[in-house]
Amino acid sequence: MIFDGYDLVIYGAVLSSLLEDPSHIGQLSPAIAGTLGSYALIGVMIGALTAGALGDRLGRRKVMLIAIAWFSIGMALTALATSITMFGFLRFLTGLGVGMIIATGGAIIAEFAPKNRRNLFNAIVYSGVPAGGVLASLFSLALEDLIGWRGLFLIGATPILFLLPLAWFALPESPRWLVSRGRKADALAVCARHGLPEKQFIVSADATSAEAGAPKLNATQRDLQKTGFAGIFSRTYLRGTLLISLMSFIGLLSTYGLNTWLPKIMQANGASSHDSLYSLLALNGGAVIGGLIAARYADKIGAKTVITSTFFLAALSLALLPMLDSLTPMYPLIALAGIGVLGTQVLTYGLTANFFGTATRAAGMAWASGFGRLGGILGPMIGGLIIGAGFGPTVSFWMFAGAALVGAGAASLIPRSPAEIELIESSEPASRRIQEPALNAP
Repeated sequence: MIFDGYDLVIYGAVLSSLLEDPSHIGQLSPAIAGTLGSYALIGVMIGALTAGALGDRLGRRKVMLIAIAWFSIGMALTALATSITMFGFLRFLTGLGVGMIIATGGAIIAEFAPKNRRNLFNAIVYSGVPAGGVLASLFSLALEDLIGWRGLFLIGATPILFLLPLAWFALPESPRWLVSRGRKADALAVCARHGLPEKQFIVSADATSAEAGAPKLNATQRDLQKTGFAGIFSRTYLRGTLLISLMSFIGLLSTYGLNTWLPKIMQANGASSHDSLYSLLALNGGAVIGGLIAARYADKIGAKTVITSTFFLAALSLALLPMLDSLTPMYPLIALAGIGVLGTQVLTYGLTANFFGTATRAAGMAWASGFGRLGGILGPMIGGLIIGAGFGPTVSFWMFAGAALVGAGAASLIPRSPAEIELIESSEPASRRIQEPALNAP
């Protein structure tokens, strides 16, 4: 995930150089630059939506290996681009690999992480995305004058040299997927080889299959048995599906919009081209630290409460930024905005996984991730249009603050998981109840 974050942030870090010197890939306007920033995210959206089907057919491990090689090669080829068209096309292809990794990583976490620690495990893994943004900022500050933007993109291709071999030998196939394909012996072998508890990965998978065949008596129970998109858009899940989709859309619109245009906004506020890169460092650094802290509270008080609060924190921080006269105090506020915007994203995967039941979890995560990418596509484009129209940093900051406020509202209205409610109502006495983690603990 670190190199995925590097790939998605490095464009914003080198954008000023591309805008100022047409000899690199051609003459860029802010509007065209915003569109180019969205091409990678279109690829991410398509890659995320298709990864679920590929993972169910080929297995999580194979898709992850293909994706690592895919985006590494894409980064290397992008470094060789000589025109706007070539650059945009290669960014799109690279985004396909990034999307496959993000979605497949979510499926792997959902199948391997303990249920009561899923928010923390999601945060640890997905905090690699803003951590990659920190690396992109640091490398840009230290190396862009030495190796140029092409060298920075080549750094993003290095996972094929060390990460792919490591994953080839160390990443196991999901035992649950193996059982679902009738390969129980292989699943048992994976558990034995990696020290995984058979009861968690084998027996629970069989039990889930048995439960799927049990008769259901009412409409809610029938909806909970539906799979795929029919399940997540059933009457029982519809309200939650729409609100989770909106929350993800707003979060990624702000995430990619800020990562693409924040340095340029800071330059309009008086920062030099070099110093403006510190804003990306603050944004992503705040997301890494704040996201991990927020995840610990999410497992205790519920992801819904934490996400709502951090969205409000981002809205307040972004709204206050135009009121400051000096650049120095702006960076702490940008870090707080990073917690609320980027840091929030690492929790949405855990919230989504816990909201949907077993039959709809994969489809729910794929839909939320894919629909959220529409926001990620629009974020850089909207930022480019605002800057291209000549609006100052105040309008830019307030636009993203307003988006964060909408995200807070959507998160606060997400209902309790229907699967969790049904489990409580149909379970035996309290001493014997087994529940999935609550979206929002009382």
